[in-house]
Amino acid sequence: MLNIPSAFLKQLWLTFGASLSFLIIGLVRGYSASALPSIEATDANLVQHSEQKSWIGAIPPLGAFVGSMLSGPLMQRAGRKRTLQLTAPLWTASWLLLGFAPNFAVVLLGRAMSGLCVGFVLAPAQVYVSECCDPHIRGRLGSLPTLSMSFGILISYVAGNWLHWRHLAFLSASFCVALFLVLMPLPESPVWLQGRGLDASESIAWLKLSSHAVATVKEETNITDKPLPNQEPKSLFTREVFFSSMVMKPLIVGFALLIFQQFSGIDAVIFFTVEIFQNAGSTLDAMTATMIVGAVQLLSNGISTMLVDRAGRRPLLLLSAVTMCASMASMGAAFYFEFERESWLGYLPIISLVVFMLGFSLGFGGLPFLLLGELFPAHYRSQLSAMASAVNLLSMFTVIKSYHTLETVLTSAGTFWMYACFCAVAFFFVLLVVPETKGKSLAEIEQHFRGNKTKENIDLKSIQTISKHVE
Repeated sequence: MLNIPSAFLKQLWLTFGASLSFLIIGLVRGYSASALPSIEATDANLVQHSEQKSWIGAIPPLGAFVGSMLSGPLMQRAGRKRTLQLTAPLWTASWLLLGFAPNFAVVLLGRAMSGLCVGFVLAPAQVYVSECCDPHIRGRLGSLPTLSMSFGILISYVAGNWLHWRHLAFLSASFCVALFLVLMPLPESPVWLQGRGLDASESIAWLKLSSHAVATVKEETNITDKPLPNQEPKSLFTREVFFSSMVMKPLIVGFALLIFQQFSGIDAVIFFTVEIFQNAGSTLDAMTATMIVGAVQLLSNGISTMLVDRAGRRPLLLLSAVTMCASMASMGAAFYFEFERESWLGYLPIISLVVFMLGFSLGFGGLPFLLLGELFPAHYRSQLSAMASAVNLLSMFTVIKSYHTLETVLTSAGTFWMYACFCAVAFFFVLLVVPETKGKSLAEIEQHFRGNKTKENIDLKSIQTISKHVE
């Protein structure tokens, strides 16, 4: 009989609860690709030109940018779990507003609100999972939110092929209700509780976390004075803290990975998949090709989830960058040479984007978000994760909003070749700068960026104390 450790089951349960928020992010991201053809077919007066179409696709990342800037203080004060739970009712309202929208302005408002909620949950969900999982399974469980996002995109693609755009919004609202209910019995992050001076023993006991997982790092006097029991650590935005190695180094790595993730062209592909296939003259039907791309993304994210704790983060990121570079170059060639539909090269657009999705999902799809919850020091994780999410979302808005302009200026071929160049730069950045975090506790990762390679700074005394409480 298969004997699954209860600690794994508890942490998996929590991860599924938090991952539901990423599934809804997938619904937001996939909605425009499915809804726009439906709007044009049934309510053509709502969207009358391409500029309005681009705003329906681009406004959620702009709203999410605002939400992510607010999420840092919110999850620092309210907690990771409560931030996710408080977002659910607002998210439900945004989908209902979209479903009942009588005109373009209300459609845009509903999309902006749904994007705002994306910003609220993007960092807290990943941080919540990372802080509540043992190091040896954190990679697998920490990749589940991105897998859920891919599943949400696929749901939106498939359901949108049959559902009216309003009904697709109502379906999406039901997942927001489920998010609120699923989170109710789950504990708060023990890292957040400890940081607030609260008793984390019940949370640790419920999750059955190992002492390795809940290790802390003693503060170094040259960065911040050792805080008294009821004293907050120094503000992140002091020169002494912000430019310290423990903050600046992971911040550069995190920002760069999330920027490269977007400038690979991923959201131009996700938001305008149908349009891209139609313009490329693909042999395959555009909606069928869109669903295939969504299914491949889900499958390859599943493969990445199984590999991340075995292969490590760096090898998967390097493989991802190489694959994306080759496939974007191939996609550019498909537009440049305009292969005939009768030729087997007429399938090059679908082949290129399938390979791109495979490569993206193996590494850059989920691992930058996983590293978001791993790299930053515990005291400043809320603020730094929120800042990194904001950079990611601003990059997403830039990529989506600029896609049609770049097509005009660079041509479609030139646009995809530009994305290929960003993927090539991403490869060398990972090769030269990004550290491996596989199997390391959050305390060990923080210690690495402090530049102190000894183990003296890990607070073993606190581990023993916590372990006794749990027992």
